[in-house]
Amino acid sequence: MAGRIARRGAALGLGALWWWAVLRLALTPHADALEGAVAAWGWGLSLLPVHCMPKARAAGAVATGRWREAWRTPAAGTVSVTTASSRPRSDGGSDPS
Repeated sequence: MAGRIARRGAALGLGALWWWAVLRLALTPHADALEGAVAAWGWGLSLLPVHCMPKARAAGAVATGRWREAWRTPAAGTVSVTTASSRPRSDGGSDPS
């Protein structure tokens, strides 16, 4: 219980600090680099994933080495690819008119 209260207090305090920096940057003409650094830190922190779990437990996770194995093993019923002929065209050009 105490850990939960401490985490929420820290989140509330850091959130208040971030809002102070953003509002100071937006509303005052003499905002400093400190406010910019705090605002950039908070925004960058928001880009981090917060719901992470081990790959083995994640729903729909691709197994390790799956793509390597797929590239090595030919698929059933594949068609071989041929290149275009390098012979000249019989009409001597490609102009449609």
